Amino acid sequence: MTDEKNLLRRRMLDARATASPFVLAQCNADLAQWMYHLPVELESGDIVAAYVATRAEPGGTAMLDALTDQGLRVVLPIVPEGSPTRLQWGEYHGEMSLERGRWGLLEPRGHRLDPDTLHAAKAILVPAVAADRAGGRLGRGAGYYDRTLAALRGANPAPENPVPVMAVVHDDELVDDPVPREATDVPVDWVLTPANGFVRVG
Repeated sequence: MTDEKNLLRRRMLDARATASPFVLAQCNADLAQWMYHLPVELESGDIVAAYVATRAEPGGTAMLDALTDQGLRVVLPIVPEGSPTRLQWGEYHGEMSLERGRWGLLEPRGHRLDPDTLHAAKAILVPAVAADRAGGRLGRGAGYYDRTLAALRGANPAPENPVPVMAVVHDDELVDDPVPREATDVPVDWVLTPANGFVRVG
């Protein structure tokens, strides 16, 4: 299973590496527009968990700014020291509020929020290398998000109003064939692509 994951991950990341920066910029602009059409009811002050895109990852700060433009509180992951575990969080206050953290990733500076902050979120946007229509998500392999989401769902496995988890991928990274999935992989509820917006999966 791990070999299958690695092969698919490598293929997807190689394709991203050849993407035109102009195409990526348009994808990110489209994704930012979709932030005004989230498939969940939100009010000003509600928390949305998101991420800072790296390299050719879909997203970008325009997506984050579109969320804060609606009065939403946006929290972003902070990778803790040591072995992979649950992510910590910090609040986003614009691109200038970001600094380089572990492995050179951009993270919010200032006060760190506990991993349980995610329990207060009304929507969770997560990065992915690929996703399928059954809710399978392929990440980069470290398992930070799976640990984080497993703890969230494990605390209340059948909530009345579950927090929707939405994987963000490029259009051709939402695949019809199932992505390799292991018991520790946490499925997502929606997949967001630049062209088609939010697709219900699972």
